[in-house]
Amino acid sequence: MLKADRAALILSHIGEAGSADVHALSELLGVSGATVRRDLQELHEQGLLHRTRGGAVTGAVNLELPLRHRSGTRQEEKRRIARVAAELVPDGAVVGLTGGTTATELARVLGERGGLTVVTNAVNIAAELIVRPEVRLVVIGGLARSASYELVGPAADRMLTQYHFDVAFIGVDGLTAQEGCTTHDEMEAQTDRAFLRSSARAVVLADSTKVGRVTFASICPLSDVHDLVTDDELTDAQESAVADCGVRIHRA
Repeated sequence: MLKADRAALILSHIGEAGSADVHALSELLGVSGATVRRDLQELHEQGLLHRTRGGAVTGAVNLELPLRHRSGTRQEEKRRIARVAAELVPDGAVVGLTGGTTATELARVLGERGGLTVVTNAVNIAAELIVRPEVRLVVIGGLARSASYELVGPAADRMLTQYHFDVAFIGVDGLTAQEGCTTHDEMEAQTDRAFLRSSARAVVLADSTKVGRVTFASICPLSDVHDLVTDDELTDAQESAVADCGVRIHRA
């Protein structure tokens, strides 16, 4: 297992459980205790968890994991979500696309399809699409966020007012019927709202682990969302609560 993959699994496991000891992580990863200790120390130095005697505990509440640590988790679910989401894009459409691991998978599907205009504020997505001459690419400028590879803030928001999208896809860190769509960063939330205001159709991309969760900054109420594309692990109760808010749900 690659070091980056081990880091993603460690952070995901400790994020869900709250803590873990070296022995449990060694069994989970199939590596030696010495390797786990080195990984934990590096993640501690990056501020992603707190090293303890014999293991580690979570860092800050609702910690936002950097994109490089999220890209390997629930990969198959995200690819399925991307394929279903791509079916919502008409031929020749202008598509708004924010950052995130699921949005990156969607960008890859749309890049293979071509014949579209894609407007994005994510530099990693721009890098994926710039080599696709059949896709017209517009990149939104702004303040760079290293955690998500997105360009956000007032400059991004002003630029977005100059465009109109047939459909916009946003990634979220949390989604509930009561609190709507939320994310970890308030500037990112504002730029997400700017994408939605410029679009005729608003679609949220979120695997089922995000549903029922609330994070720091509010993006929008569910009344502003037309569609949710998620995986097949969404519970019936969660689906009913979201659908009651007028959102169409597409399971991948």
